[in-house]
Amino acid sequence: MRTATSTVSLPSLGKPLTNGRLALELKKMQWVDLGLKILIPLLLFGLLVISLHYGSLTSYFRLLDHHQYVSWLTVLGGGFTLSLILFQIIRTMLWARYKPYPLATGPLPRISVIIPAYNEGAMVEQALDSVAASNYPADQLEIICIDDGSKDDTWFYINRARQRYPQLIKAIRFPQNRGKKEGLYAAFREATGEFYVTIDSDCVMDPDALRQIVAPMVADRQIGAVAGNVKVYNRHQSLFGKMLAVRFVLAFDFLRASQSRYGAVVCTPGALSAYRGSAIRPYLEAWRHQTFLGAPCHHTEDRALTNFILRAGHYTVYQRTAVHHRFLPVLDFIMTQLEFSLAFISLPLMVPVLLASLILQPLVILKFCTVLGIISLIYMIHYIWLERDLEFVYGVIYGYFAFFLLQWIYPYAFLTVRDRRWLTR
Repeated sequence: MRTATSTVSLPSLGKPLTNGRLALELKKMQWVDLGLKILIPLLLFGLLVISLHYGSLTSYFRLLDHHQYVSWLTVLGGGFTLSLILFQIIRTMLWARYKPYPLATGPLPRISVIIPAYNEGAMVEQALDSVAASNYPADQLEIICIDDGSKDDTWFYINRARQRYPQLIKAIRFPQNRGKKEGLYAAFREATGEFYVTIDSDCVMDPDALRQIVAPMVADRQIGAVAGNVKVYNRHQSLFGKMLAVRFVLAFDFLRASQSRYGAVVCTPGALSAYRGSAIRPYLEAWRHQTFLGAPCHHTEDRALTNFILRAGHYTVYQRTAVHHRFLPVLDFIMTQLEFSLAFISLPLMVPVLLASLILQPLVILKFCTVLGIISLIYMIHYIWLERDLEFVYGVIYGYFAFFLLQWIYPYAFLTVRDRRWLTR
């Protein structure tokens, strides 16, 4: 097992800041951060008081009163709301009982770490360095990196890393871009490991992440795939980064930990997942040639692979202790949301209903903002329990941001479902 370590850092972003400018920017951000941590709870409390004064929340307090169900519409609305509450309670109970698998004590299996890259530049070298420096036996590790027809200097950085670790890194170069799925497929065919670990090229992993991600499959042969715990690397670089960091904690930990309790994590993320080779090899061709609306399906390849594994009767679980850090600019986040939306392609009805209500009953916006804030705050209980910090306020902000500014993603994803340009890595 290697004892050498390397310091993994992100490449500089934009124009370098002088020490004075950097200190000034950090000081400004600290003041804004402090202001938000005071202002957001006060605003939520104010909205709650005003809503209680106007009786905007009365219908929610009377959900268990059968006298209010006087029409099919109230029955439908009340039943839907109660179902959501019950579902959330059950999911929270499952999440609370989740425990990660312990590290394997015996010999570790051979694994193939697969990193597809497209126009990633210097970041791909950071990803390769973090894998090569991981706390995993060198004789049981191979790294396969695919340059998917990049038009920048990605291949240069892959080659430079390969020269440092010639026994570990195997590089594949496509003459033109084929898409992430084709890159993964080529690597799966080349892989010699018992387990395959896929990571994105804009990520760096904790030293123990590889040992942690394979632990569940070593412990239970019925487990076919494991989802890792992906965090936002650049969370402290901007207020938006802080919002995404909270969002990722909920998306990767709360949702997947609750699903893991019954062995059916519905999506093992491309950013960090491990697969049992024997579980996916029989389905590689079907996965590669999957179609949607008569056209080749290039989006949500990670979710599709998870579905094949679940249908084959294997379990899919989540490993909280397998930590990976992803660098996520704003544009990349929107692209991720677009791809995620294609897995649940449906046009949300809530927005037009809300807009119509605003015209007929202007006070409904007060009720809606209050309820949205309360729901966001309830979700933040999970974040506070896990992270034990005050960054939860950014999760509340994200709740409003997602509803009012990201709803266009669903219709756009629907209209561009055949367009693979924004899906290409």
